[in-house]
Amino acid sequence: MRSLWSDDEAKQYTGDLGLRVYSSRLLGRDRSLVLHGGGNTSVKIRETNLFGEEEDILYIKGSGWDLETIEPQGFSPVRLAHVRRLAALPKLSDPEMVNQLATHMLRASAPAPSIETILHGCLPYKYVDHTHADSVVAITDTRDGQARIREIYGDLCVVIPYLMPGFDLAQFCAREFANQRREGTIGMVLLNHGIFSFGDSGRESYERMIDLVSRAEDYLRKHRAWDVPLAAVKPGAIDPFAQAQLRRGISDAAGGPMILKTCADERGLGFARHPQVALISQQGPATPDHVIRTKRTPLLGADVGGYVEAYRRYFGDQAAGAQQTMLDPAPRVVLDPAFGLAVAGKTAKDAGIVEDIYAHTIEVILRAEALGGFRALPPPDIFAIEYWDLEQAKLKQSGKPPVYAGEVAFVTGAASGIGKAAVASFLARGAAVVGIDLDPGVESLHARADFLGLRCDVTDASALLQALCDAVLRFGGIDMLVLNAGIFAASRRIADLGAEEWRRVMNVNLDANQSLMRDCHPYLKLAPRGGRVVVIGSKNVPAPGPGAAAYSASKAALNQLARVAALEWGGDGIRVNTLHPNAVFDTGLWTDEVLAQRAKHYGMTVAEYRTHNVLRTEVTSHDVAELAAEMCGPLFAKTTGAQLPVDGGNERVI
Repeated sequence: MRSLWSDDEAKQYTGDLGLRVYSSRLLGRDRSLVLHGGGNTSVKIRETNLFGEEEDILYIKGSGWDLETIEPQGFSPVRLAHVRRLAALPKLSDPEMVNQLATHMLRASAPAPSIETILHGCLPYKYVDHTHADSVVAITDTRDGQARIREIYGDLCVVIPYLMPGFDLAQFCAREFANQRREGTIGMVLLNHGIFSFGDSGRESYERMIDLVSRAEDYLRKHRAWDVPLAAVKPGAIDPFAQAQLRRGISDAAGGPMILKTCADERGLGFARHPQVALISQQGPATPDHVIRTKRTPLLGADVGGYVEAYRRYFGDQAAGAQQTMLDPAPRVVLDPAFGLAVAGKTAKDAGIVEDIYAHTIEVILRAEALGGFRALPPPDIFAIEYWDLEQAKLKQSGKPPVYAGEVAFVTGAASGIGKAAVASFLARGAAVVGIDLDPGVESLHARADFLGLRCDVTDASALLQALCDAVLRFGGIDMLVLNAGIFAASRRIADLGAEEWRRVMNVNLDANQSLMRDCHPYLKLAPRGGRVVVIGSKNVPAPGPGAAAYSASKAALNQLARVAALEWGGDGIRVNTLHPNAVFDTGLWTDEVLAQRAKHYGMTVAEYRTHNVLRTEVTSHDVAELAAEMCGPLFAKTTGAQLPVDGGNERVI
């Protein structure tokens, strides 16, 4: 492992806290050290308070912050004297510890201090770093892990057996540090947990961490346990419908819709096909805190019901009559020789976190196996973390989930206009969104975990099927379908309308939508909350105009298709509704030049033309998209086959 410290970069950070921010970010850059909020760092600073008195303040990473992106305000300032007084108490409950730390912070708006605040406060160094380094964890997660750690580090590190984080661990570490510390001690290893380093400067503590972790990596290389090969595998075709069925089973077990991402990488597939996977994957997580994200064990295969029953037995055995409510029993990690690794989460972001954690877990398990055998902590220790009030509190901080959390929307014509706005509206409501468009710009529309942009010609049946497959493998299924893609040909009277142009408009506006509805139906039928389809129609359906025969006829036929679908699919729990927008001028159909020409044709200014409706209001893509998103929600749960105008009031329609 190489130090990333740069004096030039460090100069950009001011003071001791600034350097604490810098070195914390260096640690956070390396995913083999910390993952998604894991690890913590601190610095002790003497400051003058409001009364002119000097006091020592412990700045420690606050809950909810990630080391890679932490800012100064991400550190909780706690009075060090009080922290050390707490450490001297004979006992202290976790809730009271949290309360005491919160009531002795300098900044009321600061995040909750790390659960390991007292431990940091007890270590007699200005800077303290704590990571969950993969290489160290892999060595400790073996039958003789403690002996191996002592062999690697000697007096360099104090070695602590596993104890649950909190007050008891802090007290034990303080005692053992005093007993085991030698002149050359620069770190501390917590078995099955992680590693600490410390120093009098941010650079010293950081580079000690790099040195200590490098020694563990060198040990793994020496014992041929670093790059552990897996049998060569050739990924086969993955059945998207089977994945959608699996996602439905997981969602039912979770009590609500879940995202299921099929990772489809060779490493995950190789691990799923490991001859001992049923043994090595079922022992527990690499470190106990991972259980909050991954559950204790993965699901092997597709028997979700069997997994749920096993989880219920695990809970019953470990709870032993305690007043605890069982968490949802749905798996978060799936290993199957057919596709490899899949991960589940209540959002696409959550699923991505599970993917990252388990990818590292695979390497930890394989390295530990190469050293003689992976040994996770026993179920009682894992259960204690999984049902620990302080860990559960972290998950509850996010509050009530958005209305479409765990659901997937599929939007056509997503690169511009109403489609682009619809993508934003569904994302804002918590959905994962797949947007397709002929415009390649759709691929870069949003750089976020819950969006997948695919370039696709809706008139290409095979391309549409591939887009659906890609959508299901990324997010697990399709719950909401927004049929927006369409074209408006040049204005022509029927007498001048050629067959080729007629066919082209029908192909895009009608045939492609019928194909997509047909191919999407099996997935909509599996939607945990019932499938929903929103068709973007047109004012031209109830009130056509001259010169737009192909467009009007295609939209009218699509409207009739939607009505029939509402009748046919109601028994499958699928709702189908249509919106009829009019005069939406912020779409690709309306250039400034065309808008000016049409306004002039009617003897109006552009401003008058934009609001030429009963309500004298302008209708935007956002307005249409918001209604499309709402029609998929609970307010319209009892509505299907409806047609709603979004036009500000059109006299001909009314």
